Amino acid sequence: MIGELDRLEQFDLTAVDRLLRRYPKQGRGFFSKSEIIQGFRHFHARHPWQHSTESFAAKLRKKPIRTLSGVAPVTVLTKPFPCPGRCIFCPSDVRMPKSYLSDEPGAQRAAQHQFDPYSQTLSRLTTYHHNGHPADKVELIILGGTWSYYPEDYQVWFIKRCFDAMNDFAEQRESGFAFDPPPPAIDFRELAETVDGRTLNRNYNRIVTDFTALQPASPEPDEGAGWDELRKVQQLNETAEARCVGLVVETRPDHLDSEEVLRLRRLGTTRVQIGYQSLSDRVLELNHRGHDVAATRRAMRLLREAGFKIHAHWMPNLYGSSPREDVEDFERIFSDPHFRPDELKIYPCSLIESAELMSYFETGKWRPYTHDELVEVLIECLQMTPEYCRVTRVIRDIPGDDIVVGNKMTNLRQVADEELRHRGLVCRDIRSREIRHRPVARQELELKVTEYDTSVGREIFSQYATREDRIAAFLRLLLPDHPGSIAELEDSAIIREVHVYGLLVPIGERQDGRSQHLGLGRSLVHRATETARAAGFEDLAVISSVGTREYYRGLGFVDGPLYQHLGL
Repeated sequence: MIGELDRLEQFDLTAVDRLLRRYPKQGRGFFSKSEIIQGFRHFHARHPWQHSTESFAAKLRKKPIRTLSGVAPVTVLTKPFPCPGRCIFCPSDVRMPKSYLSDEPGAQRAAQHQFDPYSQTLSRLTTYHHNGHPADKVELIILGGTWSYYPEDYQVWFIKRCFDAMNDFAEQRESGFAFDPPPPAIDFRELAETVDGRTLNRNYNRIVTDFTALQPASPEPDEGAGWDELRKVQQLNETAEARCVGLVVETRPDHLDSEEVLRLRRLGTTRVQIGYQSLSDRVLELNHRGHDVAATRRAMRLLREAGFKIHAHWMPNLYGSSPREDVEDFERIFSDPHFRPDELKIYPCSLIESAELMSYFETGKWRPYTHDELVEVLIECLQMTPEYCRVTRVIRDIPGDDIVVGNKMTNLRQVADEELRHRGLVCRDIRSREIRHRPVARQELELKVTEYDTSVGREIFSQYATREDRIAAFLRLLLPDHPGSIAELEDSAIIREVHVYGLLVPIGERQDGRSQHLGLGRSLVHRATETARAAGFEDLAVISSVGTREYYRGLGFVDGPLYQHLGL
């Protein structure tokens, strides 16, 4: 069967399905695509087939959208741990880190691996490999409560073990992924107690703390590691087969100061998810958020000064707000220079039984928006989103069975987009304009530049896009107007992000028409160099990830303590 598949002129679903039916799996069902890909890899060395291993895998690739943004995202969750917040809307599933639910797909995978970072990371890389995706450009996304509230030694250990998994990936693949997972830590799936949002007799922090204290100490893994150990595995990853080209953590505005920002950079972080939730002090106070809008402004300034990509979370339908107030609140996100994030998640408030909001709902103090009200809010918000921002989500990935009342539609963005088109309107955020899998020629692309002010300085957003406004690559350049909190960046312009879209192409390979190999990133960096020089800067810094250091060295950048630099 594999030989016949290799000889197919067109890998259309009908032809593939016909062959699968002709060759059933031992008379019981059909071979999966991942099994066919593994079989092709096994026999390829002994047969002169026309396709390479990776080109064959690409034809059968499952869920190609996973790597259409140019990287392979690997999401891992930290263990359940006390949270510094008391937000009334936040779910309190004690088997999960705060705000996550055990029924969510990513959370289920984390629980299966008992929140072990090595096992979670290697498992996702293995899945990508079996499904025909390249896994050499990894964006590591660490979720779970407030990252900055976890102990420092746990943070360092957690990230080190993720890097260990990426560094071991090639060897594990050659051995057939016969890895031995570490001895299990505390299994929070055994925690039977729950939080009742109506009464809160026992809250999340107390239940998690008590359960952890009652468990016998586990000799392995030792959830602690030193900075020198982390630095060594990071250096190995610079040339590893699975390289970390982005590292993301999430935190709260009130847990960011100059010391924490410096720690995040030492960990290798390049992007920070930060919960605005609202830009109204009144709404924040009513929802017991625990900080004010001024804290969000301070956090944004510190993150931008340090060159981080900033991924904000915002929630309509919070207690005390209204559809009209939400639209006005969203407008502040981009009209106020203190905010203006690079990416945005819109999370309409959902009622979960373990959240304190349950009591507000049952007493009539809070109600969910109707479908029409919510769609109208989203339409207004998507229209206002500028082209330099990417709206990554319009709903939390919460199973409908967990939502007591409120929106349960998983395709809410699609509904809003269709209504926008029906009204003759458009959303011009980055996600709406990504080139995705379409082949593109360099001569089709035009350079477009957008400039906007922030509380830190001037932002230059440069993008290569087609005449139809499909974006193939972009670069974010910050021209600071004052020294920040990190001495290394005192006199530097900062490249905060370079991203080339299109289906992920493995390191070292070239595929005609793929935007990842048209030299777009190199060209954008060259233009950023000219712009920074013309603005009077003598140094250009880049907040490179561990896995992109080699790339920037090839462009003339030299390593500094936390950033890479190019003299102008």
